[in-house]
Amino acid sequence: MTKQKQLQLKKQMAPFEQSNTKASVWQLINTILPFIVLWFLAYKSLSVSYILTLLFSIVAAGFLVRIFIIFHDCCHHSFIKNRRANKIIGTITGIMTIFPYSQWQHDHSVHHATSSNLDKRGVGDIWMLTVDEYLAASFWKKIAYRIYRNPFVMFILGPIYVFLIKNRFNRKGARTKERLNTYLTNVSIIALYGVLCWAIGWQAFLAVQLPIFLISGAAGIWLFYVQHTFEDSYFEEDAEWEYVKAAVEGSSFYKLPKLLQWLTGNIGYHHVHHLSPRVPNYKLEEAHKNTDVLQNVPTITLRTSLQSLKFHLWDEKDKKFVTYKEISKYLHNVKKNELASRLK
Repeated sequence: MTKQKQLQLKKQMAPFEQSNTKASVWQLINTILPFIVLWFLAYKSLSVSYILTLLFSIVAAGFLVRIFIIFHDCCHHSFIKNRRANKIIGTITGIMTIFPYSQWQHDHSVHHATSSNLDKRGVGDIWMLTVDEYLAASFWKKIAYRIYRNPFVMFILGPIYVFLIKNRFNRKGARTKERLNTYLTNVSIIALYGVLCWAIGWQAFLAVQLPIFLISGAAGIWLFYVQHTFEDSYFEEDAEWEYVKAAVEGSSFYKLPKLLQWLTGNIGYHHVHHLSPRVPNYKLEEAHKNTDVLQNVPTITLRTSLQSLKFHLWDEKDKKFVTYKEISKYLHNVKKNELASRLK
């Protein structure tokens, strides 16, 4: 894609970058209200059957993911026209999803500016090593990397660490406003959870909130993972890296069933989001369908996305993800050839 075509593609996003106040308010109503009702029903069902509680919790977790997408849009100032309103809504939805608004906004902005750039990894992304980096790593670093990329660690323990622990502390170098926002979020979470524990008891609170947290957290990490870890992905060193190519080729179109697409706030159109973060979530599908170039982007489905679990390392030479097994086979062949050369 030439530079001129890239500029044209970015310009094509302009008509979709304007938020619609009516649509935004309606999304708040049809997302937050059902979540509160489902949470209450999950609590009331504790006296009937915990299986019923879990069913309500699973659906509530889906709505919490949708609340996070609203939070996410607010961080981009794309959810509603007024910047102050975005911050207020973002802070409130951040409390609900236990994410500090200003801190996450910073890290996520870095992610957008450096996505798929091999020389600028480390902020707001998932730890990924290239084949050469992995082969050159120490034994313990390889072990740490394998543990980190283990599905149980990444999708179950990961959300517990990131959401409950890491999000509670300010990053190094954070400015005063960002620090204060993190403190406000932490105090608000403690107050909210404290009131709920006082009102219904800590056992009932955990029985309802814990499955909602674990399911929504795992789903959120999964969405982020598969949208940047797929077979036809794009990664380049800084000198060769291009923003538009990183957006269109390095972010997937996760084609989900309509219900899941709605619950995840259209974030499956991740290529559109990275191309233009100012497009609100309720216009991502429209932007995709009305842009010819985007009809041929890397596309994954629920079934094919499961293949992403086997992608562990980025092969800079062949420009693709590879598995540990492929690397082991490669090393075996190298040693075999070396041995053969010595015997000659």
